[in-house]
Amino acid sequence: MSTHTDTLGRLEQTIAARRDASPDTSYVAKLNAKGLPKIAQKLGEEATEAVIAAVSGSNEELVGESADLLFHLLVLLNAKGVSLDHVLAELDRREGLSGLDEKASRGDA
Repeated sequence: MSTHTDTLGRLEQTIAARRDASPDTSYVAKLNAKGLPKIAQKLGEEATEAVIAAVSGSNEELVGESADLLFHLLVLLNAKGVSLDHVLAELDRREGLSGLDEKASRGDA
């Protein structure tokens, strides 16, 4: 039985496989060829679009923009050599911890 985490894992693998493909045939390769600043910029654009969809769009628009945001986050993580498992482990570490307490532990209170 497939889970949504499996979906993200498969997407992470696809992104890794396409990273070094030809930029003429792969959007992932095209982003990577433009470098980390462009990938980060694209992630920021997608985050903004998700926020706009949340505030003034339909749920379907929010779902689409959220998918774009997750995709571009995985592209950025891959470009930085950070695995999805590493991010999920951090979420596991934070589970059961108050968000306020977690922020305070980072000095973000």
